Amino acid sequence: MTMATDGIRLVGFDGDDTLWRSEDYYRGAQADFERIVAQYVDLHDTRAQEHLYSVEKRNLALFGYGVKGMVLSMVEAAVEITQARISATDLHRIVAIGKSLLQHPVELLPDIREAVEAIGARHDVVLITKGDLFHQEAKVRESGLAKLFRRIEIVSEKDGATYARLLEEFGLAPSQFVMIGNSLRSDIAPVLELGGWGVYMPYHVTWAHEAEAEVADDAPRLRKVVDASGLPAAVEDIHRHARGA
Repeated sequence: MTMATDGIRLVGFDGDDTLWRSEDYYRGAQADFERIVAQYVDLHDTRAQEHLYSVEKRNLALFGYGVKGMVLSMVEAAVEITQARISATDLHRIVAIGKSLLQHPVELLPDIREAVEAIGARHDVVLITKGDLFHQEAKVRESGLAKLFRRIEIVSEKDGATYARLLEEFGLAPSQFVMIGNSLRSDIAPVLELGGWGVYMPYHVTWAHEAEAEVADDAPRLRKVVDASGLPAAVEDIHRHARGA
């Protein structure tokens, strides 16, 4: 395999909603949560969706990302929304929602395996994902993609400090790195701020927290694709520009 010797040396892939479906299942879990809470209150008055997000957001520093943190926040939000009137049976139903989420099938997005293979034929590729360690490990294992990546990193947060640490470990300058993902907040903005490159592949639904970032559409080190079939060409376009930079 011929590897690039200058320009882009490493390409990172996000996991959830970049390699496989994820947010769809979380949306389904939230709908189930709202149906349970609706037995106690008028959801139009309490705005359960917004309340759950506010609880999740304030708990991120304690619970981190992933299903377990979401379910703990669901339980807390349900108690608050219903003013502690929710039954033990319905709290148990909320826990069951979480168990179901942890067991959902891993469904690859169309053309993503071919895209990873094509990019991996020219550049080293790594998987950089965040969330609950056990759940993310299970999804990576069940995806069948693990052998395509030079390294798999499951981190608690994807921010500038995390990417800087990884690039230092790899011995790379930010300008030699591309990150591919569906989240502006986690996959694109921090890498661009470091001086790296990003390929934004939006998913049809995104958690509100991951959309909290401002990235200009015409940012010079950013490319945008509509689906996985466009990823190899986007990376090669970046590689050509990086070599000339």
